[in-house]
Amino acid sequence: MALPYKIATLLYCFSQREEVLLMERAQEPNRGLWSPCGGKLHTDEGESPHACACREAAEELGLRIGPRDLHLTGIVSEHGYEGQAHWLMFLFEVLPRLHSLPEPHREGRFSFFSIEDLDKLRVPETDREQIWPLFLKHRGGFVAANCRANPSGRNEWMIEESRIKSSHEPLLCSPTEGCH
Repeated sequence: MALPYKIATLLYCFSQREEVLLMERAQEPNRGLWSPCGGKLHTDEGESPHACACREAAEELGLRIGPRDLHLTGIVSEHGYEGQAHWLMFLFEVLPRLHSLPEPHREGRFSFFSIEDLDKLRVPETDREQIWPLFLKHRGGFVAANCRANPSGRNEWMIEESRIKSSHEPLLCSPTEGCH
């Protein structure tokens, strides 16, 4: 299927209490749904996924981080997402822990949620189906997955690489106080 290919980063941020930071999106894609913040790579500028993640953290969270503050937990390709585009997404865990909620802005508003709350939230279907379970299982490790969306609505998933590791050493960070 000939569709545009979009490349994006997703930022998985956690509070000191291990609650996940999600954004209720005010714009497409996924308007009205809760998802990690992030955004599209500036491919015309040759922006790397790590540079994009750092830029998005500054723009959306007011958080100044560098590539060493990120862990690439996964790469997910979605073929034919909602019949509109193919996506290549880089899933980054932001290692510094947040101790305050970012201010709302044009992209949406933020809230912290427990991992158990994810089942009760309005999230994108592919997030609920596989992306969240894969991210949580591979936190500290790495996963590569492919999703092929079918017109029937059934998604076909293939795990292309899986490396599980569970150790983290979080830092405490806030947009105003920096990391410590």
